[in-house]
Amino acid sequence: MSEPVVWTEDGSPYSARFGDRYRTRTGGLAQALCVFLAGCGLPARWRGAERFTVLETGFGLGLNFLATWAAWEQDPQRCQRLHFVSIEAYPVDGAEILRSALAIDATAQHPPALLARLQSHAQELCSAWGAVSAGVQTLAFANGCVHLTLAVGDVQAMLQALDCQADAVFLDGFSPTLNPQMWSHATLEQVRSRCHSGTTLASYTVAAPVRASLKQLGFHVRKCPGLAPKRHRMEAVCGEQKSYLPPKQAN
Repeated sequence: MSEPVVWTEDGSPYSARFGDRYRTRTGGLAQALCVFLAGCGLPARWRGAERFTVLETGFGLGLNFLATWAAWEQDPQRCQRLHFVSIEAYPVDGAEILRSALAIDATAQHPPALLARLQSHAQELCSAWGAVSAGVQTLAFANGCVHLTLAVGDVQAMLQALDCQADAVFLDGFSPTLNPQMWSHATLEQVRSRCHSGTTLASYTVAAPVRASLKQLGFHVRKCPGLAPKRHRMEAVCGEQKSYLPPKQAN
């Protein structure tokens, strides 16, 4: 059975299971672009590569995937193949993914062409979604140049089951206080096992236990100015400092 989505009066999707919004009506795409893509140095980092792999914890309504696919398609210097790997314990119905994408406020300050591509891709994803089952499955788009691997199940078990090395990691999911397993040290250890030296990582959370775990696991971590209303967000790089991360801004 698909995970039910509650739609609030302001048009935001809400999870009754976790008591939290999947995203705000106006801020979801901005978070995808600013916190996750830009936080991992994208699109610059995939340019000139044959293949680039993004690992995400928490597929939710698919907005990060759709934004990444749209940004990749818009980039004339994009990598040849984009592989997006995402873990989700409670997948929603494909129709909810499409509703979420179509509900993005077009009057907000989003690049119109990118939003149009994202919503078109949401139609494709909804059509291909079908009955998502437990375990690991892969969907292909863009004539086979974009692959979405969806791992449905417990986050730690799925991380163990995956066979991938991530070039970028989106640490997403509901907040650490509401969904502690997603952010536990054991989960982050599994994330680290899927990274290589130079893998970038981004998240909206700057919770001290999460940052401490990542540092213990060999990530260089920093707090950066956040996307309102949050004061901070997090950027990290595995194993070594990289010049492609922008300089830290003063608070």
